Amino acid sequence: MRLLLRLLAGLLVLAATAAAGWWFLLRPSSGGPGPQSRAGPPASAGPVLSTTVVRPGRPPSQDCSGPLAYAVPAALNATSLRQVEWAPFRHPERGWEVYAPQVAREVATVCPPDSAGFASALAGWERRKGRPADGVLSTADFEVMKNAWYARRPFVAASRGGGCPPARDPATLVSGEPGEGYGGEILQLKPEALSALRRMVAAARAEVPEIAADPQALQVFSSYRGPDEAAARCADGGCGTATRARCSAHQTGLAVDLVVGAAPGHRVDSSDDANRLHMSRTATYRWLVANASRFGFENYVFEPWHWEYVGPVAGP
Repeated sequence: MRLLLRLLAGLLVLAATAAAGWWFLLRPSSGGPGPQSRAGPPASAGPVLSTTVVRPGRPPSQDCSGPLAYAVPAALNATSLRQVEWAPFRHPERGWEVYAPQVAREVATVCPPDSAGFASALAGWERRKGRPADGVLSTADFEVMKNAWYARRPFVAASRGGGCPPARDPATLVSGEPGEGYGGEILQLKPEALSALRRMVAAARAEVPEIAADPQALQVFSSYRGPDEAAARCADGGCGTATRARCSAHQTGLAVDLVVGAAPGHRVDSSDDANRLHMSRTATYRWLVANASRFGFENYVFEPWHWEYVGPVAGP
C-alpha cells in the first residue's frame, strides 16, 4: 500500500508538471550542468521582496506557509525555479530565480518563490487573469507577465513594427552632478526624468540602511546615448543584435542604467547569468522592483540595471 501511495504521488507530480508547461524539466541535461548551475543551492531563495509595498492599494500576501493544498505547487515551483531550461528572452538559461522578484511583484506577494504562500498568491493572479489557477508558474503564465512588463514601457510599443522613437535633442537634456554618475560618468536626462530619479534615490537611501551605506548603489553608469554612440558601442558585437545598435531606449533621454550590485569579478553591466542572479538578490534591486513605479520607473526585466522613466503613474 505504501508503495502504491508513492507511485500515485509521483504520477500526480508528473501530471502537474506537464500541465504547468514545465514538462521539459524531465529531460536529462546534456553536457553537464548549464552555466547557471551552482553547487549546493540554498533550500530557499529567501524573501523575494523584503522592503516595502509590492503594489499600492493591494496588500501583499504575508502568510508564506500557505494552505496545505499548495504544497505540491510549491514543490513544483521550487524545482523549476532553479532547473527549468528555457529561453524567455531568446537567451538560453536555467531557472527563473533571477525573475522571481518581478514575478512576486506581479502576483502581489512577499513570500519566497518556493513557498506555499507564493503558490497561493500566484493562483490568485491566475484566477484574475482567467487562467488555470493551479499556483504553478508555467511558461504561458510567464509570457503573460512578460507582455505586461513590456506594455509598461512606452519605448517598446514605439519600437515595434520596425519603428524607432526619434533621438532626443541633447540641447533639451539636463546634466547630473558628478557624484550621481558611476566612475565619473556625467549623466544626461530629460529634466522630469532626472528629477524623478533623484527623488527615487533619496527615498531608497532613506528607507534601506544597506543602500544608504553603499555610496555606489543607484549611481548611473549610462544615461542618454545618441544613435551614433549606440552604434559605436555595439560595433564589437556586444549588443547581441543589430536592433539594439539601431534603436536604443537610451536615445530617448528617459533610460538609465543603475548600479544595483555585481557578483565578484563581474562588471555592473555584465549580462552573465550568475551576475544577473546576484543582482536580483541585492537589497538595491529588490527595493527598486517594489518601489520604482512610485517614481515612474519601470525595468527591462532581463537587465536588472536598466530602468526607464515612463511617467508619474506607472504599472497596472
